Amino acid sequence: MEGLTELRILAVDDEPANLLLLSRMLERAGYTRVETTTFPTSVPERFVDERPDLVLLDLHMPGMDGFELMERLAPLTEAGTQVPFLVLTADATEETRRRALSMGARDFLTKPVNQTELLLRVHNLLQIQQLQDRLRDHNARLEQDVADRTRDLEHARLEVLERLALAAEYRDDDTQEHAWRIGRTCGLLATRLALGQHDVELLRLAAPLHDIGKIGVPDQILLKPAKLTDAEFEVMKTHTTIGASILSGSSSPLLGLAERIALAHHERWDGQGYPARLAGEEIPIAARVAAVADVFDALTHERPYKEAWPVRKAVEEVLSQAERQFDPSVVDAFAELDHEDLLRRVEQRELVAADV
Repeated sequence: MEGLTELRILAVDDEPANLLLLSRMLERAGYTRVETTTFPTSVPERFVDERPDLVLLDLHMPGMDGFELMERLAPLTEAGTQVPFLVLTADATEETRRRALSMGARDFLTKPVNQTELLLRVHNLLQIQQLQDRLRDHNARLEQDVADRTRDLEHARLEVLERLALAAEYRDDDTQEHAWRIGRTCGLLATRLALGQHDVELLRLAAPLHDIGKIGVPDQILLKPAKLTDAEFEVMKTHTTIGASILSGSSSPLLGLAERIALAHHERWDGQGYPARLAGEEIPIAARVAAVADVFDALTHERPYKEAWPVRKAVEEVLSQAERQFDPSVVDAFAELDHEDLLRRVEQRELVAADV
């Protein structure tokens, strides 16, 4: 295998003569990066600076013996790697051999060392180490490739969701920004409500799909520039169940949350909403949050059937609906927001990928 003679070897022994003999044997065999030390206490620091590919280690040394050194070096290795130790010692007892191997030694040679046997063991251990390093690098590249593909798929999935939300708003929102504003406002409200960061991000990404069911509402009703008749309003109500049906059946937590929001964002705290007349905490918290965000945004923007309300008037309306239309805790969170900022232009690219 190529490159073995260029791998780094560190020899640790308290006897300078032993180190001189080892370095000469290895250098004559072509190894070009042989380092030696008689101070085992200096090895951990040197090990951090440049990890050797093989450590030739005497066991019985003053100050820090080989066993302690192996124990000290073990935590300094990267995850999934192991320090390659070749133990060289005059202590050939079975107990010493067993202890050394149990502490991580790869191989064991008895002093005085036979040159042929030493070079053979060094070659084999370096070859194994090189193969393990290459395998680790290969696995790391594979993991990175998987991560890159997963990220690309997540971006693609979120882009599809963004375009679905855009399709829902396209017919009755000239700016096509209502959905994105709802997502941002829901994220801010969820943060104020102290929901977990994962739930905040999930809600921020799911909320823009709240009106996906509008796709199934006829234009003559959706775009009617006047008050709807009772019959027309019943048709309009179906956008909740249509949206939930579109989003149902997925194993994705994001789409599952979007389904619950689409179905329940017109339910009311007092039980007078639709489609199921849920009341209070029967309504999913995500839908309660989306309801406040949706109404405020609808009030402050022009629609075919209404002019845009001034921000102050819209805020007062939302606050007045606590415990009637809206969850009072969500209204309290809304009261703390910068309401002018909620209306700023939203870039679609704010919907970035999340681990959801």
